[in-house]
Parts: sequence; structure tokens; C-alpha cells
Amino acid sequence: MKETFATGIIRFFNQLKLTTAIPESISVMYPFRDAEVKRVTELFFRKYYNDTNQRTLIFGINPGRFGAGITGINFTDPIRLSKDCGIPNKFDKKQELSSVFIYEMIRRYGGPEKFYAKYYFSAVSPLGFTMNGKNMNYYDDKNLEKSITGFIVSSLMEQIKFGIDCKSCICLGEGKNFIFLEKLNLKYNFFDKVIPLAHPRFIMQYRLKKKEDYLNRYLKTLGSHSYPVNHESSMKLQI
Repeated sequence: MKETFATGIIRFFNQLKLTTAIPESISVMYPFRDAEVKRVTELFFRKYYNDTNQRTLIFGINPGRFGAGITGINFTDPIRLSKDCGIPNKFDKKQELSSVFIYEMIRRYGGPEKFYAKYYFSAVSPLGFTMNGKNMNYYDDKNLEKSITGFIVSSLMEQIKFGIDCKSCICLGEGKNFIFLEKLNLKYNFFDKVIPLAHPRFIMQYRLKKKEDYLNRYLKTLGSHSYPVNHESSMKLQI
């Protein structure tokens, strides 16, 4: 019998480890060593991915310390995990800006059940990094980027086995993240097409006044339409 999408994800993250040497000033986040992370991620993946259906892969950059670095679930902070996904958790209820945007988009798409039935969030680097206690992106340090490229490739190959539809993928980040992933895809032919969208963090930090435009662009790209929402509440950062 073919294993479920959820089983593949859970096994992947439980075994995930970076063995390549990286610059000493950079630290790797390993949220899956935490018992609460293991508990909530299994609940999450069993809830939304307990089938053998194919899904389109959406890439972030790498987990951040206020989102997946805490919960183990990409673009899902402890608040969204509880309120939107119905999974109570013991994490400090701090929000991640990217998660705020993503879950507003998911609500308009039709909710987590409908969204996760078609899409799977990952990241170009499935492990996140910090320097001096602050988030950093894998491409911020060229030595780091070079040293983990093999890890990125092998991790992507493993995730495709879950049941990924390789006709296209979506890349969140239209600059360096897209350039890196597009170059990798040209070499390995993982996907027929890589579609870039603005990163949620960029939108929330630098383009908040145009958030509606970006939400509509996401929904159009994802092949859906906007659902009725309370526009007054949607303009506030939900906490």
C-alpha cells in the first residue's frame, strides 16, 4: 500500500539533519528535537495530509525563529496553529508576519482544509539559520549557500517522493530565492516551471498598504477566488 503524504512528511522531518560543515558564526535551528514540536506537527500533518493525493509545492526561503523555527510547520506560527488550524499548543503565542499574511490568504482561499488539500509549504532550505540570535537567509552568506546546496538538492528529491505534482512549483521570494531555485531547477529539472510570488515578509514589512493587491495576486496564481471577509478586521494584524 502506498504511504500517505503525511507519513512521508513526518519521516522526513524526524530524520532531517545537516551534516555539512557551515561557518562557525551561524547556528542551525532543529525544532524537531522538541517533544511539543513532534506532537503538534504529527497532529497537523495527519489532519491535512493523511491521503495519497498529489500537491503543488510552495517554497519559502528557510524556517524563521518565530514561525516554523518554533512550530516546525512552515508559515504557521503558534497563534495560527491554534486559531486557524485548531491545534492547541504550549508555545509562546508570538506572531510571525509571514504567517499573518499566509493565513489571511488561506482563509480567503476557503480555509486550511481546502488549501492544504492542494498545496504543501516547504522551504528551499528545510532548516533555518540564525546569526547572533537573529534570523538569516541561506543566501545571506555565500559560504553557507555553497556548503548546503547538496543538502538542499537531496532534501528536495526526498520531498518530491511525498506525492508532489512536478508540473510547477511556487517560489515565495522574487529575488535571490527565486534566482537560486530557478538555477537549481534548470540543472536538475525538478519542475516544468517555477512561478515566483512576492515573499509574505516583504509584503508585510515594506508593502503593507498594497496587501490587498498581493492577496489577490496570490489567489489568482493559486487558481482560486476571494471569499467574503470582514475587510475591517482583515486590515489589522491578527494576534
